Amino acid sequence: MGDPAGIGPEIIAKAWAARRRAKLAPFFAVGDPRAIERVWDGPIEVIDTPDAASRAFAAALPVLRVEDAGAITPGVPDTDGARCALHALELATGLARTGAAGALVTGPVSKAQLYQIGFTHPGQTEFVAERFGVSGDNAVMMLAGPGLRVVPITTHVPLASVSSLLSIELIAAKARATARGLQRNFGIEHPRLAFAGFNPHAGEQGAIGREEIDFILPAIEQLRTEGIDATGPSAADTMFHDRARKTYDAALCCYHDQALIPIKTLYFDDGVNMTLGLPIVRTSPDHGTAFAIAGQDRAEPGAMIAAIRMAAEAATRRAAERT
Repeated sequence: MGDPAGIGPEIIAKAWAARRRAKLAPFFAVGDPRAIERVWDGPIEVIDTPDAASRAFAAALPVLRVEDAGAITPGVPDTDGARCALHALELATGLARTGAAGALVTGPVSKAQLYQIGFTHPGQTEFVAERFGVSGDNAVMMLAGPGLRVVPITTHVPLASVSSLLSIELIAAKARATARGLQRNFGIEHPRLAFAGFNPHAGEQGAIGREEIDFILPAIEQLRTEGIDATGPSAADTMFHDRARKTYDAALCCYHDQALIPIKTLYFDDGVNMTLGLPIVRTSPDHGTAFAIAGQDRAEPGAMIAAIRMAAEAATRRAAERT
């Protein structure tokens, strides 16, 4: 459910209310049911096991209860809520790991509050990856909208640190995980990967920086020898217009904002964060807790609906592969 004081409870409830129109597969929330009751007057059924979700789903939003989150005030986060969000994430991850749930969709959390209770991961992506024994290099955060998929090669790090973190090995590992994820989760048999340069104009052959020459080009050449369709590096400011987006299946970008600015500009209300490289399907809406509007019935559920739909489609595709 994410932070109980954020918009996670509201967009989950609105997704359930739109279940028929959006043609969503059955899902259940994990967290404190009171967080939903604070912002929604629709039907809720507290369930004891995931198996009960399918039976309840048609008539009520099923909620698997996690311990009391304290005094929940929408828009006012606290450490009790962060603790509840973390325990809900831990429980939901375990349910997906055992197969009790077909996929994991995570609501938005407050990293600031989580850090206060001892959370040491950069985000939920890294937390879930660790629970499955997947290294950070092999877990990939991909942001997806109807006409664009982007992967930041480095994520939640200071911009001043990006150049020192880039390496041939890191870039190639992220690209391999992206290619496998596009095949497994989206059914793209021969994924096309496009790489953005680090510097303006992709470095102008070294005149504006050497990251492209030293790291990105060698990684691309290595990937090509492995049979992966990799192109670039290209100037990032020419990669995201309509014609360019038709030439690749995913764009790999050097740092967080280089990837997220185009996806959020184009698909702010229905962008999805999917973690590639995991043995399970994990998605989340591509936005934050929006504490400023929590509890005001103003949150748009489009990204949560898209995240649930994408998770179900990917889980169905993976299940078909196993049969």
